[in-house]
Amino acid sequence: MTVLESAILGVIQGLFMFIPVSSSSHLALAQHWLIQNGSALPPPESPEMVFFNIVVHVGTVVSILIVYRRALTDLVARSVADLRGLVGAGPRTEGLYLKLMMMGLFAVAVTGVLGLTIRKPLESVFANPALIALMLCVTGALLLWTDLLSPRTKGLRDFTWMMALFIGLAQAMAFAPGLSRSGTTIAIALLLGLRRRWAAEFSFFIAIPTIIAGNVLLPILEPEILSAFDPLPLLTGFVVAAIVGTFSLLLVLKLLYKARLRYFSYYVWALAALILADAYGLVDIGLTGAVMGHP
Repeated sequence: MTVLESAILGVIQGLFMFIPVSSSSHLALAQHWLIQNGSALPPPESPEMVFFNIVVHVGTVVSILIVYRRALTDLVARSVADLRGLVGAGPRTEGLYLKLMMMGLFAVAVTGVLGLTIRKPLESVFANPALIALMLCVTGALLLWTDLLSPRTKGLRDFTWMMALFIGLAQAMAFAPGLSRSGTTIAIALLLGLRRRWAAEFSFFIAIPTIIAGNVLLPILEPEILSAFDPLPLLTGFVVAAIVGTFSLLLVLKLLYKARLRYFSYYVWALAALILADAYGLVDIGLTGAVMGHP
């Protein structure tokens, strides 16, 4: 991988990590396109490229920390105060923020358990543009549906362990490229009744430990991938994803609060149609031909 290639992929990850159109599908498709046009990149489904994808995902964790720095600082401080009150080391509190923290970690654990089970089968989707197109269509339907929902009424005090369970399951299913992690988890949170603000904050809150854990676990499970990359492209992709992701997240939050995510539905449906047309030879843009068996 060259530094330029890693920068391009970092831009794609940073832009589409938070714009709910599936960053993993865009990374896979961009990698297919680069390979089709002479790049020496490994296949998108290879452990090496899966590891690179995780590294640039960690870059976008920095974006979350920047945008939500005050909310996260407040969550940690209030959780510590709740814990101190629980053990008698400080004033007794309602315990709301400690409960929220624990339910967030529970959702991440659910994602991890299911993710380890389905990780290998889902990685094969990276090699199949037709499946990516199908998942993009599902993402588009979810985004349109979230805009059509009546106003949600549940706040933090209404958050339950069952809600955390379903959001954790949704996050695990979004490991499939084409199914947006943020779009899926926010849609499920809205379905469960959470207000838009809390649906977004919980979705991005649980993204932090999920992505970091994935970055730690994959090299442990497959240590040989660490020798496959020059550190410079990895660092470049990480930094670029962090910078672009910050601006992308601010844009998405603005549109989410105004119920304007349906605009992205039209985009992902158009992209899915283009992918299928290219995969089956109706157009030739060099995006998917080698994967689907077309020259």
